[in-house]
Amino acid sequence: MKILVINSGSSSIKYQLFAMDNQQVLAHGNLEKIGEPEGLHTYHLQDGEKTVDTEVIADHKAGMARIANILTDDERGVIKENSEIDAVGHRVVHGGESFKKPVLITDEVLAAIRKHIPLAPLHNPANIVGIEVSQHLFPNALQVAVFDTAYHQSIPPAAFLYAIPYELYKAYGIRRYGFHGTSHQYVAQEAAKLLGTPLEKLNLITIHLGNGGSITAIQEGKSIDTSMGMTPLEGLIMGTRSGDIDPAIPFFLSKNTEMNFEEIDALLNNLSGLKGICGLNDMRDIISAVDQGDEMAKTALDMYVYRIKKYIGSYMAVLNKVDGLVFTAGVGEHSPVIRARVCQAMDRLGVEIDLEKNQRPGGNSFEIQSESSRVKILVIPTNEEQKIAVETKEVVNQVNK
Repeated sequence: MKILVINSGSSSIKYQLFAMDNQQVLAHGNLEKIGEPEGLHTYHLQDGEKTVDTEVIADHKAGMARIANILTDDERGVIKENSEIDAVGHRVVHGGESFKKPVLITDEVLAAIRKHIPLAPLHNPANIVGIEVSQHLFPNALQVAVFDTAYHQSIPPAAFLYAIPYELYKAYGIRRYGFHGTSHQYVAQEAAKLLGTPLEKLNLITIHLGNGGSITAIQEGKSIDTSMGMTPLEGLIMGTRSGDIDPAIPFFLSKNTEMNFEEIDALLNNLSGLKGICGLNDMRDIISAVDQGDEMAKTALDMYVYRIKKYIGSYMAVLNKVDGLVFTAGVGEHSPVIRARVCQAMDRLGVEIDLEKNQRPGGNSFEIQSESSRVKILVIPTNEEQKIAVETKEVVNQVNK
């Protein structure tokens, strides 16, 4: 069985093609700057060679056609024709309360994804375009939606409701949904394998740190709280997102500046976070600036680490017993500096890091706690595309029973 995984963004399409018998990656790539004067297509085929093409990619339809052409290229392609693809798994950011697991895409499912556009106006429209174009290009393939929000549907009302009139939740679905669910679920399952303990017997705090970031409290294998909220803006300080702020701040800005709410929304999502404090949003650049004595970079780094530690502490209180902390995603996997600073001075909570083990480069799963640490500290690379492929295969098998 061959499964193509599609992650369609507003101006980009990431993709991976899997041979599911052994979960081998046959090809993967990323189209960027769709609709701009010059697009960028970076891809690896089965030979592993990296190729970068610069070309105009007018829209998502043209981008998906480009992907199909590369996969079936006479010289370097990994399949002969589109009909070899048995299923396409789509990452869909927001499924609201409608979806608790991956589903076969039907007209009714597409309508429900459209219904949730107000909850994810930057993401769901792009996801829908990816689905519709894929249906046209791969008419014989089953189309499956895998939702970022699905894993967090086990969060109880005490954690997902906001303290605003309950009628607003009933009428508009205003509640905590959480995101990065596929990543949190994947690394939790990998942690169970690494520790040799069934997931349903583990309490974990999974820490997904990339340009976006979120933390999830996992009790006996299930998500019971997570830092992102109704949208991905809530929670940790991120590359360009503010994370938690006083909810009165947007109203203050509206009354006391010339900014309208659209501009404030852009400010909080695109111009805040680490970038808003020090002008940089790549953690490697920030750490380098700190080493060179940049005070604002140091302040941004201090704030970033402090917010992570606050969430870890609060989730430890909620879980009572914590078996492991799991660091993942770009920063979590590749930054020993961040891991060391987050775990510093947490020995009274049972968290003690081994600084030598912590210097090990990313790429594989490994443990970095000291011998005396009561809590395991794990570094586990996330693989959302593989998780989407596996869940897509499960849906296909159910359909074909």
